[in-house]
Amino acid sequence: MEKDNTIKRGKLIVVSAPSGSGKTTIVRHLLKQEELNLEFSISATSREKRGEEIDGKDYYFLSLADFKKKRKNNEFLEWEEVYPENYYGTLNAEVERIWAQGKHVIFDIDVSGGLRIKDKYPEETLALFIKPPNVNELIRRLKERGEESREKINMRIAKAPVELATARSFDKIVVNKDLDKALDDAYDLVSNFINNKS
Repeated sequence: MEKDNTIKRGKLIVVSAPSGSGKTTIVRHLLKQEELNLEFSISATSREKRGEEIDGKDYYFLSLADFKKKRKNNEFLEWEEVYPENYYGTLNAEVERIWAQGKHVIFDIDVSGGLRIKDKYPEETLALFIKPPNVNELIRRLKERGEESREKINMRIAKAPVELATARSFDKIVVNKDLDKALDDAYDLVSNFINNKS
């Protein structure tokens, strides 16, 4: 990605959090704000589709073999084995696609992946951490979603304290206790970053 100087780099907005913190709701809200000129970075994953997810819209669904091949060929800006044999990553081509449209990229991404993007593009990236009010609320939200097995939910709950401990590595923390306030806070932070206001 470094070699192509014809593409003007936009900003990179990383939104990370433990599962159930509300990051997807916040990302969807930000995408609706046309003045922010954001485009969603579609992640690649080796996991199975859930519910009514659509390939090329929700994720690029790759076979495990395809994912590993692209990884070997350095086609990912970042990638992570989130759970055993369950990979997620951001394709370099996806960021280039969005920058070529003159837009800024927004990521709804795992904590580790978000920090890797920040490491690679420190000047262009605003890394937001969405924090639940407490762990009990996080557990309640995960169970209420009803999308996953008890085993998967327990894996996410076990991972949450480790993810919460990374919050200080992010540029800004948005506490999602009151959703309307969290949406406003996230909007202000992104708008100021894009417009180079401190």
